[in-house]
Amino acid sequence: MFFEMTDKLVPCGIYSWEHFLLLGLTLTCVFFAVKFSAGKNAKEVRTTIKRVIVFLWFLEIVKIVLTVQSYGWYEVNKYIPLYFCSLILYAGLLSGFAKGKMRRIGDVFLSTGAIVAGLIFLLYPLTSLPNYPLFHFISLHSFVLHGLMLYLGLLIHATKYIELKKEDIKYYASLILTISAVAYVFNHYTGGNLMFISQNFPGTFIEPIYNCTGLFFPIVMITVQAVLPFYVVYTIVQIYKNKVPKP
Repeated sequence: MFFEMTDKLVPCGIYSWEHFLLLGLTLTCVFFAVKFSAGKNAKEVRTTIKRVIVFLWFLEIVKIVLTVQSYGWYEVNKYIPLYFCSLILYAGLLSGFAKGKMRRIGDVFLSTGAIVAGLIFLLYPLTSLPNYPLFHFISLHSFVLHGLMLYLGLLIHATKYIELKKEDIKYYASLILTISAVAYVFNHYTGGNLMFISQNFPGTFIEPIYNCTGLFFPIVMITVQAVLPFYVVYTIVQIYKNKVPKP
């Protein structure tokens, strides 16, 4: 049952006791992980990023294999990692293994988009708990993935691994726009909804956006993802800097 991929499973549902259990455990683990990692130097932080990303890619590959075996290759929405929350897989590789501007792209996303995506999903896990029970690979994988996203983002800020600058929006947006372009092409030829930029997602917060924007829906969704998360985190960081006295 843990690895069973079928629509006949009894799901947890959002805001159930199972959801709050996973949420509480994940946030507790993130809190203590950041607390005990705050003293890491830059080299140790990068090593942590590398290890976490390799681990997440391993879990992602397992998920892809299980999903394809159960649903086939045509269910692209279920297994192709081209969603906002999947960007940590690519950003993490850039941050951990690339150099120069490519590394900066990864660092900036981890310190901004990863925090927003991780936290929003933990509070509203619409792609896992509405479809799977508590003790299922997909449910646990989703909370491990997003918990580690939140951890890496907070770790970067706690250790001052990078100094987030306003002009870093170009690095952040470049990753979002690139992945969105790839996703849009996939969606066009497969009928998918990767990055949630091509079709409505009924019953979620995406539905009112879709209803209000009509033909401009793809442009609006891409723009929101390419701008808003960065500025939310950047603004919070600046407010914190201004309130905390310099030593």
